[in-house]
Amino acid sequence: MSDDWRASNRVGRIGKSAIHEMTRLSKQVEDVAFLSWAKPTSDTPEHIKQAAIGAIEKGLTAGYSSTSGLPQLQQAIAEKLNSFNRINAEASEIIVTVGAIEGLCAAVMAIIDPGDEVILPTPTYSTHIRQVVIASGKPVLVPLVEEEGFRWDIEATKRAITPRTKAILYCSPSNPTGTVFDEATLRQLSEIALENNLMVITDEAYEFFTFDGHQHFSIGSIPEMRRNTISCFTFTKTYAMTGYRVGYLHAEESLIPQITKAHIPFAICAPVVSQYAALAAIKGDQDCVAKFRDHYLITRDLMCERLDRLSSVFAYVKPGGSYLMFPKILVDGGKTDSSLFCRKLLQEARVSTTPGIAFGPTGESHLRLSFCVSEDEVNKAFDRMEAYFG
Repeated sequence: MSDDWRASNRVGRIGKSAIHEMTRLSKQVEDVAFLSWAKPTSDTPEHIKQAAIGAIEKGLTAGYSSTSGLPQLQQAIAEKLNSFNRINAEASEIIVTVGAIEGLCAAVMAIIDPGDEVILPTPTYSTHIRQVVIASGKPVLVPLVEEEGFRWDIEATKRAITPRTKAILYCSPSNPTGTVFDEATLRQLSEIALENNLMVITDEAYEFFTFDGHQHFSIGSIPEMRRNTISCFTFTKTYAMTGYRVGYLHAEESLIPQITKAHIPFAICAPVVSQYAALAAIKGDQDCVAKFRDHYLITRDLMCERLDRLSSVFAYVKPGGSYLMFPKILVDGGKTDSSLFCRKLLQEARVSTTPGIAFGPTGESHLRLSFCVSEDEVNKAFDRMEAYFG
């Protein structure tokens, strides 16, 4: 809680971001092996960059787009949602957003009143918790079952519902665990939502990065969930476009004006130059996405191999998707202060990781590792950890 009288209570309740704090601390250490940020180290594919440059040179980017985005981009997104996600989408049901983050913020603000409860699986992406708090809602955290591969506990979710429950918010594939919630689980979740008249807000940022036969499933593709779902996506992860800040959301058409009311004061519109880049990304050759996925599979397997050599220090669940994993720290009897552990690892071994406490209380005694880096970076980090842990 902040003691600065100038800060609102809802912002004062939010602690410092552990993810960005580790980034700040890492800049103070020379030659860091960086595994802490979920940011692709690959460059944006050339055809996407050229589309942005071409739009600038043609004078197409100086003004605002419509609030919902470039019509041709909305149409292309609707076609992708129909073909890949099996979501019955029209262009009029799309809002192009400033990354998935702003879309999620607008969705939460559009449906949450002060005191409303939002169920989130934990560990979960720390920003999701913060978005609920900023909307003056109450996050209700339902622990995943780590011993069963971070399985979603459907029965615990049912028990968590109260008369104040308004929504369920989740990320699949998961940040930080890499869990891919399967279709059967999400259909059970949809039954809960429909029985209790709840909204479901999804973060599907890592939708294209699944491994070992796991398949991404969009809960918005269930016809009965059409009125109860807001699905959020991003170009950031799929096309290595972190700096472009462009994503999108889909909702049933009658809800779009309400979400737009929140979207406008947050953003007016997504950056126009980025929208032209996104149009080239979604309509262009998708080989780049397959190459990214193949690379992440290689680095995931390498990271697992290296973790196996540190089995006295870490235990892990092999992620079925994303480019993140969430090992448990075994030292100190598995009751490790993750923030202290990660700071010491940075200062003494020059390896940057993210403390698990950032992702909810059940994230304590874990750390998040990102494998969207080069094989050399993975090996450098683990060579240093092997030396550090003896």
